[in-house]
Amino acid sequence: MQKRDSENSLEKRHRLTTRLWHWINALSLLVLLMSGLTIFNAHPRLYWGEYGANDDYAWAAVGSSQTLGYVRIGEIKIETTGLIGNWRDSDGKIQTWAFPGWATIPSYYSLAEGRRWHFFFAWIFSVGLAIFMIRSLFNRHVQKDLHITRAEWRPSHIWRDVKNHMRLRFHKSGAVNIYNILQKLSYIGVIFILLPLMIFTGLAMSPAMDANWPLLTDIFGGRQSARSIHFIGMFLLVLFFIVHMVTLVLAGPLKQTWAMITGGKREEVDDA
Repeated sequence: MQKRDSENSLEKRHRLTTRLWHWINALSLLVLLMSGLTIFNAHPRLYWGEYGANDDYAWAAVGSSQTLGYVRIGEIKIETTGLIGNWRDSDGKIQTWAFPGWATIPSYYSLAEGRRWHFFFAWIFSVGLAIFMIRSLFNRHVQKDLHITRAEWRPSHIWRDVKNHMRLRFHKSGAVNIYNILQKLSYIGVIFILLPLMIFTGLAMSPAMDANWPLLTDIFGGRQSARSIHFIGMFLLVLFFIVHMVTLVLAGPLKQTWAMITGGKREEVDDA
């Protein structure tokens, strides 16, 4: 058994570009979420197709009155009084916006300011994602860390990884294969599918884009369909964040977070 060069054992686990993008992306997505909820408050209803207004059927909606708040998805209606649709502000006054002020940017209702925050950070997010994706190809991050081997595609391998996650058994920190198959699939799905989808559906909702590049809107089946897909994508990102935080806590939050700040060290195994 011969150990690899000592330099390899000091190789950073997370490259600088990966760490920078991770934290910029985290901030951008938080602001985009909260400002997006402000925009949604202006018309808390979702439709399919090109058009949608109060008299049209909405497949999802947040309803409110002075005494009731609820979320409706299809024909399923869930009362959310006190949380969504009907809630009390810091002064104890009942408000009937869809989402409460603590969850939005700004904390008061202002569609114009919500749009300014949203569009500004949308540019930061989009440019950062593009740079990260290009850089990942050049520094071989995709090939080295995200490539899924033939053995990993085997159902038995995937099922074993699922069982390990269910038993809260995670890979050892610093292992050569940083990402297991479930992490690779979720990473690829979020970075290369879901996040670009959020960008393109956001563009499809723009009247200027609809006027100049109507094909983009047509791909999603209309502006209202693009808005619905955009909102569903936001929900999936929030769900991904929750799962990410749960696994982070279970795998050791301090060490993992410190590694994403400093880069950490990638430990190499012995060669036979």
